[in-house]
Amino acid sequence: MQKIIVIASLILLSSFTKPVTYKVFTSKPPAEESILKFKVQALDGGTIDFSQFKGKKILVVNTASKCGNTPQYDDLEKLYEKYKDKLVIVGFPANNFGAQEPGTRIEIAEFCKKNYGVTFPMADKVSVKGDDIAPIYKYIVEEAEKHGFKDPIEWNFTKFLFDENGNFLTVYHNKARLSAGTQDPRGKAAYEDLMKYLK
Repeated sequence: MQKIIVIASLILLSSFTKPVTYKVFTSKPPAEESILKFKVQALDGGTIDFSQFKGKKILVVNTASKCGNTPQYDDLEKLYEKYKDKLVIVGFPANNFGAQEPGTRIEIAEFCKKNYGVTFPMADKVSVKGDDIAPIYKYIVEEAEKHGFKDPIEWNFTKFLFDENGNFLTVYHNKARLSAGTQDPRGKAAYEDLMKYLK
């Protein structure tokens, strides 16, 4: 009789027990754990789906229209035109530094097109630092800090590079112009480093 009670108790207990599942970790995180998981609003009102960029390097840049670094739009557009088969650039207008991006979505889009002929994807204006930081930038900063880049966004035009699977690679300083013709040592070093990734 006791055996019957014990067996019945075990059967009853097992009916309330959830099966245990284990997460399998691989050497490279799956797309849902990389920048490829993000979708953001575009400057033109559409959507930028980062999963569509799988297979290309991704350069994410926080931009501003009234900054000393604003001419870097020209460098970025030339890079995009030359390497668009290997590289996508996504600009994120932000007003965090010196209030240097005060414009509306329409004003920013007109400025970029009129002054620099920007054709690479531009996201809607976001915050890239502070309590109201956009989710995608929270992720980007956390990834950079995991790789030793503490507090990586110092000013407008900080550039973050990701690989074809959306994994973080490196950060280029806001003053580093990604141009073949730059004479600035920091910019020259950054450009040469980027070219290694685009071979």
